[in-house]
Amino acid sequence: MKINFGIPKELKEGETRVALTPDSVGMLTQKGLSVAIESGAGDLSGFDDVQYEKAGAQIISDPRELWEKSNIIVKVKEPQKSEYQCFREDLVIFSYLHLAIEEELTKELLKKKVCAIATESVQTQWGELPLLRPMSEVAGRMSVQLGARFLEKQNGGRGLLLGGVPGVAPAKVVILGGGVAGSNAAQVALGMGADVSVLDINSRRMSNLDMFFSGQIKTYYSNPSTIAEQVKEADLLITAVLIPSARAPKLVSADMVKTMKKGSVIIDIAIDQGGNVETIDRVTTLDNPVFEKYGVIHSAVPNIPSYVPKTASYAYSYAILPYLQDLGEKGTFVALKEDDSLSRGVATFRGAVTNEALAQSLGYEHTEISVLIGFKIK
Repeated sequence: MKINFGIPKELKEGETRVALTPDSVGMLTQKGLSVAIESGAGDLSGFDDVQYEKAGAQIISDPRELWEKSNIIVKVKEPQKSEYQCFREDLVIFSYLHLAIEEELTKELLKKKVCAIATESVQTQWGELPLLRPMSEVAGRMSVQLGARFLEKQNGGRGLLLGGVPGVAPAKVVILGGGVAGSNAAQVALGMGADVSVLDINSRRMSNLDMFFSGQIKTYYSNPSTIAEQVKEADLLITAVLIPSARAPKLVSADMVKTMKKGSVIIDIAIDQGGNVETIDRVTTLDNPVFEKYGVIHSAVPNIPSYVPKTASYAYSYAILPYLQDLGEKGTFVALKEDDSLSRGVATFRGAVTNEALAQSLGYEHTEISVLIGFKIK
């Protein structure tokens, strides 16, 4: 008998999160849904096998067995190459996928006709991204914490305290993108006493930020000229501009970076979708988070929330729980028919690319999900 949900260990380098916490597993099993988890999958997040067993999960040591027995594989990050062999036609993968920069994975999903639900693309009718939001909140807040560390002299930075002290000016923090990650970064930076500026192209969003922060941050309309001016002045530059399911736009050129002060810091939150900064030509890791170019410290860690895996795992688990419950109780086909938000998150289905932005990014033919699943039930 198939298991509703399988939770494998995360294999991506430096990934410390787990897709479901024991309490979330308990909420699913209490509904009569079955959950299996690979032994040790929660260890790096602070959850052991005993906690999962008490919550009603089946512990499976062999990852291949877990994949074979599970209807839906629930992950945090995209499957790695060693997991491709476990793909099959009746499988559903529910995970952050970022397929616009993962063409090989996309090809495998299409070849095996996997239903791949990209949690970063699940989108409400109002344009909100409810499953990306919790990790954007964590990444935004952590980016300032990291930036403050990298600005310290012993870490190669300018030797600045973000908030300054009485009589000494605070550091200037510039944030590109006033969405969830950017606004959370602004909140922490302002709380630490920094001089904060946010750039965005959405005038309503800037107005909301101005009201939320009671005029304590500066807002600017984002265009190449304004970006260049603000980048030059920044002690800490945080870039957080994403386009759902597509590659992130390059907004900060190498020439702009060359104008920055020696020892200033760039943190590119958008790196998991290709990044916003031209001079960031590599992905960095939790253990080796920075490199220097043109005298500027660059950080491009694609899984910033893994610095705080317990917090991040709880946040992700609680966000995905209602969607998993629907998938488990109704079945994938009916759940997709009934929930437009969930169906918008489907990247591949029955060998077709069903996300338009992804298809455009990779140059693939796009097939509307509605064509494949038919009309909504209600």
